Amino acid sequence: MAFSKQFPSTTRRSFLKGAGMVSAAAVSGSFPIPAIAQAQEVTMISAENNGAALDALKAIAASFSKEAGVNVVINNMDHEAHKTAIRNYLVAGAPDICSWFSGNRMRAFVKRGLFDDISDLFEKEKYKDVLGATAGAVTDGGKQYGLPTGGTLWGMFYRKDVFEQHGLTVPKTADEFMAYGDKCKAAGITPVAIGTKELWPAAGWFDQMNLRINGLDKHMALMNGEMSYLDPALTAVFDQWEAMISKGFFTENHTSFGWQEAAALLAQKKAGMMNLGAFLRSAFTAEDLPQLSYATFPVLDAKVGHYEEFSVNSIHIPAKAKNKQGAREFLAYFYKPENLAAYLEPAGNVPPRSDLPPSKDPLVNVAVETMKTVQGTSQYYDRDSDPDMAQAGLVGFQEFMAKPDRRKAILTRLEGTRKRIYKI
Repeated sequence: MAFSKQFPSTTRRSFLKGAGMVSAAAVSGSFPIPAIAQAQEVTMISAENNGAALDALKAIAASFSKEAGVNVVINNMDHEAHKTAIRNYLVAGAPDICSWFSGNRMRAFVKRGLFDDISDLFEKEKYKDVLGATAGAVTDGGKQYGLPTGGTLWGMFYRKDVFEQHGLTVPKTADEFMAYGDKCKAAGITPVAIGTKELWPAAGWFDQMNLRINGLDKHMALMNGEMSYLDPALTAVFDQWEAMISKGFFTENHTSFGWQEAAALLAQKKAGMMNLGAFLRSAFTAEDLPQLSYATFPVLDAKVGHYEEFSVNSIHIPAKAKNKQGAREFLAYFYKPENLAAYLEPAGNVPPRSDLPPSKDPLVNVAVETMKTVQGTSQYYDRDSDPDMAQAGLVGFQEFMAKPDRRKAILTRLEGTRKRIYKI
């Protein structure tokens, strides 16, 4: 939900284009690494949960260390634990570089003065020429505070062999989705795998439904506290969602499962589809991975434009970093097209740069092609710019999925929280 740029379908380079025209000249090749004034190490805290991507990051760091003569120390944390730890180490004990998320989640720390302005690096390396709209995802007040390190396009993932076995077709409309769900139930499989133990997958489902029914502007207004949860415009969203829940289309006892366990149900052919990002591939074996396919969320209102959930990870220099110059030089090396491509490939992230080679992963290339037709994007429900409001919303969505008969009480409570947080 951090940026809402346009992605015209007129040219090959329209992917991630909205924040500025993409340069026709690709930025590639090698360049000498400037000597770091003080020969000290560069420290980085990452939260990479893909082992192959972490190995690629370490290899890039080792290569930089060899060429620059400066040791890069990478400390990797559990992805979920890092979301809590970063609030502490940015204040005391900051590394020189850290991984995080762009958009409002980045801006929450920018407002507190905890991320360094790296506009000088953007200007020096001419990143705006190759980033397009993802530059906007790391920009606040006209200044850049990080580098986007790959995007995740949300959608409906499914196994091709399961669809073939049960004669299923990808639902493209609300009516087709309901028919699909009934056919799954008759075949003895759950239509949609979901795990809401960590709350956010339920909010992601709501995000996509709201984008399909109310469009980007109203969705952004709701996320920014400008629109009420009791607004009549949301009635159709909750009516549609409630109809899906009442028919038993989602994983039973989903509040007891994390997204990984839910993704395993998809991999094990116990569910038909799952709404998430491509990182759910981690639940699949190498042998089964070619069966994984992607489809966009069904159209729920033909009059509403094509908007998608597209979350962007990023990398930053903390304001309290000790070696900011060394951090900038490592980031410039890490962000070279060949290095960034090597890092992104294992996890299936959509590249933020327009000058990276095509991925070996067909799901990534499908995402790139899909984004060429998107009119605007919304990052998934933010938990960091207004933590209390976001937490209340996430819990509310989870409760709604578990007990839709309590809908009015849940939405009233969400609205009360919204008024308290935004002081309406």
